[in-house]
Parts: sequence; structure tokens; C-alpha cells
Amino acid sequence: MRKVTFRVANSLDGFIARKDGTFDWILGGQEATSIMAEFWKTIDTIVWGRKTYEPVLKSKEPFPTYPGVKNYVFSQTLEEGQNKSTEIIRGDVVEFVRRFKNQKGKGIFVMGGGELARSLLEADLIDEIGLNIHPVLLGSGIPLFLQMKEQINLELLENRTLKNGCVYLLYRVKR
Repeated sequence: MRKVTFRVANSLDGFIARKDGTFDWILGGQEATSIMAEFWKTIDTIVWGRKTYEPVLKSKEPFPTYPGVKNYVFSQTLEEGQNKSTEIIRGDVVEFVRRFKNQKGKGIFVMGGGELARSLLEADLIDEIGLNIHPVLLGSGIPLFLQMKEQINLELLENRTLKNGCVYLLYRVKR
């Protein structure tokens, strides 16, 4: 069975983006790049939420592509063909991830916000949660997690303090 990991950068006050969807406050650095480079080796699938995918697609940076990694974006409104390495999926993300999780392959990276994470957490499909907490208080914005039906218990697997002031945390979802 494949591991499903939700990883995200967030502010100390629990936001993943400003109200307008921008994430210009995210700090870079060699340590964060190194952590992600190791992670990329463990996956072959990225599941995107539309609200996360669109700002990345529109940014000045080239769309991130990695050899052997397939991108799936869940959206009812996006048109096909905006990016050759990405497939737009109009179906149910829970059923899609459940099906993929039971297939052979490397890990599945959930790259989205609170709505996508909530649906997959409530369906008990996320195995790990990785957070890169940035030393900034945005005051408002798009929340990391939305209200869920029940408590989800986690076990800390890893924590690192980075030179840029960020704190990286990796949790396993307890079952």
C-alpha cells in the first residue's frame, strides 16, 4: 500500500496563504530544499487542489516538474492542456486517492489546502502530515486546516529547526 503524505508550508498562526492566495512570505533556504529533495525521491504522484495549483501555474517560476512524477489536479472548472505534465480530474478525490493508494507505486503527495486535506483526512487516507512552519504571523488568510468531523491524533516522527527560522515537523496519523 502506498503512503499518502500531506505537506504544506504555513505561518505560525496557521495560514497557508494570504486571503488572495499569494504565498510571497514563504522563506527559501538550502535546508528546506534538501528536505524536499529527499521527499521527491519517495513519490511518483502529486494530487493537487485547484486553489493551490492555479497560483503555482500563474507564478513567474516555471511549473515544477520532476522525472517520473505525475500530477493530478482536482477541479470542475479548469481546462485541460494548461500544463502538459498535469491531468485535470473532475471526479471524487477520495475515490481517486483510495484507488491509487491500493495500487503499486511510490508515495502520493497531497499538495493542496484545507479543503483537500480535510476530505482525505476524514476518509482516513492520509498517512503523514509534514509542516514547514514559517516565522511569520499573517493575521488572516487561508487556514491550514478546516473544521473536521472528529479529532485526528498524530505521532511526531521528526522535528528540525532550520537556519532561516522555520520549524519542520513530520507527523504520522495514528490509527
